[in-house]
Amino acid sequence: MSNTPKFRDTHISLAHGNGGRMMRELIAELFLAALANPLLDSDADAVALPLPVDQELVVTTDGFTVQPIEFPGGNIGSLAVHGTVNDLAVSGAMPRFMTVSVILEEGLEVAVLRRVVDALAVAARDCGVAVVAGDTKVVGRGDCDGIYLSATGLGFRPRSVRFALDQVRVGDRILLSGPTGDHGAAVMLARQEFGMRGALISDAASVLPQARALMSIPGLRFMRDPTRGGLATVAHEIARSTGLLVQLSEANIPVDTAVQSVCELLGFDPLYLACEGRIVAVVAPEASDAALTALRKAAPKAALIGELKSGLPQVVLETAFGGLRVLDELEDDPLPRIC
Repeated sequence: MSNTPKFRDTHISLAHGNGGRMMRELIAELFLAALANPLLDSDADAVALPLPVDQELVVTTDGFTVQPIEFPGGNIGSLAVHGTVNDLAVSGAMPRFMTVSVILEEGLEVAVLRRVVDALAVAARDCGVAVVAGDTKVVGRGDCDGIYLSATGLGFRPRSVRFALDQVRVGDRILLSGPTGDHGAAVMLARQEFGMRGALISDAASVLPQARALMSIPGLRFMRDPTRGGLATVAHEIARSTGLLVQLSEANIPVDTAVQSVCELLGFDPLYLACEGRIVAVVAPEASDAALTALRKAAPKAALIGELKSGLPQVVLETAFGGLRVLDELEDDPLPRIC
């Protein structure tokens, strides 16, 4: 990546999306300069990808509208890569390729866009993913909040690998790979809507090392990354799909002190706040110790936080005082535009 970028415009205009010279320069001198790889060809309408014959193709797609665009620990560019990679990783796939569609607002500072594209490019290279195709559109002032991204990820998975909720059984254990709510709390503070500032950093990162560590353990049933709606929402998904009771232990769920303090002050529950670098995993009871040991090599703060039991398909929290509290399913969105 050049330290003296050639693209010299300072703000995005509608002309940057009209298909002419200015759009061509934006793509070539900003996007291609950062994302360049042998498969990325701005003159082609489609790309041919090499496919391994002994594995199956796994595809995911997601949109990213986080506000603010830049937050402690990342920005919408790195978030788009990590969010896409993580959906593939928890499916047991090795991420390989991405496509990215970019919606830009007229008037967006090019300096902000450059930081987003650079962060996207660095995250993709760090994750071993090639951005192989993309699209750019510009909309009028007020029709978009700076920049929106839509990403599609492709990965490959051995045909014998299958992690799904229909594999979950009574007695299975639930693991969490690290503190919950960090991303939601960090973005909330970055908005400065509540007159509060802090040094919280989003946990946004690739969970691929965590997923690979868990996949080495026989007895892994299911994995999910707890993004929108957080840990509680994943727990409800498990209960609803399996017809089992999910019992979580409040004492065992890791929550950073700063996150807990912010939530107490503002009336949020960290169990419902998004994470962008964590895994919730369900493992067979006899595999739980080995799975936790393996997971802690990639995520030292991982914990065993719950168990699947017979009973009504609901989520209950064993409190620090030994009682049980039902965790309701999320209804309203307490923190929109989080990813």
